[in-house]
Amino acid sequence: MSDTNGPRALLKRIRVWLVVFIVCLVLSGATAFPLVTELRLLDEALGSWAAPLADAFPGLTEWITRVRGGVEAADAQAPYLLYGTDWLAFAHLVIAVAFYGPYRDPVRNIWVVEFGMIACAGIVPLALICGPVRGIPFGWSLVDMAFGVFGVLPLLAVRRLVKRLEALGPVPAVTPTAGRTSPA
Repeated sequence: MSDTNGPRALLKRIRVWLVVFIVCLVLSGATAFPLVTELRLLDEALGSWAAPLADAFPGLTEWITRVRGGVEAADAQAPYLLYGTDWLAFAHLVIAVAFYGPYRDPVRNIWVVEFGMIACAGIVPLALICGPVRGIPFGWSLVDMAFGVFGVLPLLAVRRLVKRLEALGPVPAVTPTAGRTSPA
């Protein structure tokens, strides 16, 4: 019977949480590239097969249609403005790569996890301050803040697990790709 709180089990749980977080970062970043197409598809879906969702949230269709119009106008008249969302996507991808450090050696790279937690916490004041300045409806700011709230949850779990792993003392090195033990 394996020890569910032993170093190998903790390392495995840490890595699972980190993979979930990395995948979410990559997906949220990748969706910032095709913004014009995504908004067109979303707007069309709310008028057809996703109409029940639009009915449940009456302001949603109006907001998505408004945002689509603005993004399409920017794309047609000033496409360089959308370059900002390309950089947003790139930033998500770069941050995702940074989490490979804790994946390889969580104890030594716990600072990356803590950095991620700080970044998640920073989403809340950003949405509360910049949302009203940019005319974003409060409900949408709540959606934005949810990324920080839900993003911090796996990182809190990882940090807790890393602290438990650290308390166990030196952990045999395990190669991330093959899962084999190597000399420490």
